[in-house]
Amino acid sequence: MTKVHSISPKPLTYQLLDELVKGGYTLEISGEAQGLINHCRDYLDKKMEDHDAPIYGITTGFGSLCNKNISRDELSQLQKNLVMSHACSTGDEVTPEIVRLMLVLKAHALSLGHSGVQLVTVQRIADFYNNDILPIVYDRGSLGASGDLAPLSNLFLPLIGEGEVRYKGDKRNASDVLKEFGWEPIELKSKEGLALLNGTQFMSSHAVYGLLRAFRILKLADIIGAISLEAFDGRIEPFHPNLHSVRPHKGQIETAANIRSILEGSELISRPKKHVQDPYSFRCMPQVHGASKDSLAYVAQLVLTEINSVTDNPTIWPDEDLILSGGNFHGQPLALSLDFAAIALAEIGNISERRVAQLIFGLRGLPEFLVANPGLNSGMMIPQYAAAAMVSQNKQLCTPASVDSIVSSNGQEDHVSMGANAATKLLRVVDNVERILAIELLNAAQALEFRRPAKTSPKLEKVMADYRKQVCFVEEDVVMYKEMEKSLEFIKSIRIDDIL
Repeated sequence: MTKVHSISPKPLTYQLLDELVKGGYTLEISGEAQGLINHCRDYLDKKMEDHDAPIYGITTGFGSLCNKNISRDELSQLQKNLVMSHACSTGDEVTPEIVRLMLVLKAHALSLGHSGVQLVTVQRIADFYNNDILPIVYDRGSLGASGDLAPLSNLFLPLIGEGEVRYKGDKRNASDVLKEFGWEPIELKSKEGLALLNGTQFMSSHAVYGLLRAFRILKLADIIGAISLEAFDGRIEPFHPNLHSVRPHKGQIETAANIRSILEGSELISRPKKHVQDPYSFRCMPQVHGASKDSLAYVAQLVLTEINSVTDNPTIWPDEDLILSGGNFHGQPLALSLDFAAIALAEIGNISERRVAQLIFGLRGLPEFLVANPGLNSGMMIPQYAAAAMVSQNKQLCTPASVDSIVSSNGQEDHVSMGANAATKLLRVVDNVERILAIELLNAAQALEFRRPAKTSPKLEKVMADYRKQVCFVEEDVVMYKEMEKSLEFIKSIRIDDIL
């Protein structure tokens, strides 16, 4: 049965967005939201009847053309021209999940009743989502300052019967799909094009999607790190609660508690050790994983504020008879925080790769490269190369986008956030870290077999049993990339709540 989400001023949550991103929902515009949208539009229509002074973006041109006045009979054409001329995103297609988020986030922002759009416009955005008609948007072209002008223009071209959509897996002209549904193109009224195009929904949709994946990555890092600790014959003392109570960072305390819980009942972790300390990549998991958790918690809260905000321009307060042109479309809050998120996630990959390296060095009774007959077999030699390559690429991707700016629109838009670049590169870091963790699990599971017949904890024995149904122990060399891909698919499907 299809679930229904009522678009309303009620704040969006990550739990809800995690469901909406997958589709299979029906969006309905609540009565409260309909009232707010209509109230603002009615106010603007009446304002236009008796107001002669220019209002930016409503009776003027855009950007550096803000001094060009537009006659009343050209206001609709002005908005249509805006959408067409600004549709300049380029590069690779944005994934369906993120396009769905863009539609949801824009519909939500417009429903707050400060944008002056028609109800039919918001309804058509919901119709696209409900029928999985996903406009073709490309991932480059936004400066992240006057909103995400270029990609949002591509997103909303289909509203006016232009552009392309992906429908039932096929790339098609939007006009043809509109005809199939019996929908007329939306006749944009004053200010509507600007309401659709100004806004941070490209950046914030990437941010939400990246964070949803990051939340899972942080839990996986604790689980896989615990398996590596067992495989390396590591010590449990660095995870003792007393250590973390005297340095009580929330993420640090959480990570130590997770590791203790995961390893409860383990024969391996409780047996006597010859060594008195483990390398930092094992011993300092609470401090490193925890710092990334705390950093991402900050970013997540900031993004939550952003997606529940009004970010188009100008902004309208009907009851106060107030129309203000400002800069809420500027992506600086997102740009800075998404750079921060990329750095925090990259460190999860960095420490993971170091654990991989320790496992293949031939230490603590483990064979070199984790293969019984090294020399004839290379074993786990090159998966570590792949992990190291992605760790280094992440370092390059973590060069901040937010410190950059470039002048646009003939000098009118003289400081931009580059938040869209921060957003898209964050997803590349997310993808790399997932793959690095999959390689760590491949190595840790391999190393754990050399500790048999000793057993790890009941939780991890169950994980290993499930893992071995998909990824086999490597006795002799095999085509390794296939095993890496199987490991990646496993961590994407594993039920984390059964472990943590």
